[in-house]
Amino acid sequence: MDVMDRIKSAVDENPVIVFMKGSPKLPQCGFSSRTAQALMSVGEEFAYIDVIQDPEIFQNLPRFADWPTFPQVYVAGELIGGCDITLEMFENGELSTMIKEARTAAGLPLSAAS
Repeated sequence: MDVMDRIKSAVDENPVIVFMKGSPKLPQCGFSSRTAQALMSVGEEFAYIDVIQDPEIFQNLPRFADWPTFPQVYVAGELIGGCDITLEMFENGELSTMIKEARTAAGLPLSAAS
């Protein structure tokens, strides 16, 4: 499968996904760390792809949505942005609402804490 198709498939198949350096529990940069912390604080499951482990995605993801930096957060198939935008949305409550709506629309249960 072509790398752009793999990226599109990952975005389409996951209501919430972050392309980041490292993993949520072992981030490899400060921006990825802060983004993962915000996503985890919402309390809902999300997918991630470690772009360091997949050089093809690392090289091509910036072309996918014309966004040059990492991390990249997608909700309901749309790029919402990187670290700064994700943190701003978390702080004003938009991130939680958006994630819960995306998971509900995908037919996935919300966490018991919701």
